[in-house]
Amino acid sequence: MRNQARSWKFQVQIALGMVVVILCAPILSMGWAAAGHMMVARIAFDRLNPRAKAQAQMLLAIPINPVAETNRSKDFINASHWADDLRPFPEFDSFKELHFIDPAFSTDGTPLPETPTPNIVTALEENVNILKTSTDNNARAQALRLIIHFVGDIHQPLHSATRVSSANPDGDRGGNLFKIKIVGANGKTKTTNLHSYWDGGLGMFPPTGPNFAPPPLSSIPAAANKAKAGNPPTDPNLNLDNPTDYQGWADEGFELAKTVVYKGISNGGKPTAAYKSKGVKVANKRVAWGGYRLAALLNSIWP
Repeated sequence: MRNQARSWKFQVQIALGMVVVILCAPILSMGWAAAGHMMVARIAFDRLNPRAKAQAQMLLAIPINPVAETNRSKDFINASHWADDLRPFPEFDSFKELHFIDPAFSTDGTPLPETPTPNIVTALEENVNILKTSTDNNARAQALRLIIHFVGDIHQPLHSATRVSSANPDGDRGGNLFKIKIVGANGKTKTTNLHSYWDGGLGMFPPTGPNFAPPPLSSIPAAANKAKAGNPPTDPNLNLDNPTDYQGWADEGFELAKTVVYKGISNGGKPTAAYKSKGVKVANKRVAWGGYRLAALLNSIWP
C-alpha cells in the first residue's frame, strides 16, 4: 500500500511536477554507507577538470536547507552523504524513493511487481536537467548534491534489484528483509541484513560512527585507492563516452545482484569466506566505476 508523500520545494520542485509516493513501511537502508559515497566522491573529484571542479565548489558553498547539515558538508567528499543526512527531516520524505530503482526477479515463480516510478534513474535525469538548465543556483546546488549521491547509490547492486518470493511477494526491499549473521568487531555474532552488509563494503569500508556519523576524511583516500586498484578507468565496459547511461548502470547492478549478491548465501545464514572475498571485489569495482562515471558526467556538463 502506498500513500502520497509531501513534495518539498526550495526554489523549484525537485520532481518537476511528478507525484511522488512513498511506501508505508520504512526504508531501512539508503545506499552505500557514508564511506562508500565518500570513496566514490573522492575518486570523482580527483578526475574533475578545472572548470567542473570550480563550478562544483561554488555550488556546494551555497547554504541551502537544511542549513546545519549543508554547512557540515560543503566540500565535495562530504557532500556525497548529504542526501542520507536528510533522513531525520520529514520534509524530505519524498526523496526516499529516489535512492533506488529495484526491478524485481523471482526465485520461485512468484509474479513480479512493476518497477516503481519515480526512481533513481528518473531522479538522475531530472537533477541533471536542473543542473544544466536552471537559472536558480539554490536549485542547482541541491541538484548537484543529489547527483553526487545518486550516482553512488545506483552503483550499489542492491539499489537496482529486489528479490521476490512467496514469502516476500512485493520483494525483499533490495535485501533489507534478507537477514544474515556476521561476526562483529568485538568477535560476537550479530544479525543484520544483506543490504546493510553490502552498504559497508561487506565490512571492508571505513566504518560509520554513532547515528550514521561519516568516517573521518583522513580514512577515505586509502580506501578509494584500494577500490581503484585493479579497476582502471580504461576498462571499455565503463563507456565513459556515454556519461548519462543511468539505466545501463542500473542494469549492471541488477545482473550483479542476481549472479553475485544473492548467490551462495541463504536467508538467516552466514556469509562464507569465498562469498565475502568475491563480494568485496565487486563492491570495490562498483565504487571505482561510480567515481569514474560521476566525474565523466560532471565534466560533460562543465567541459
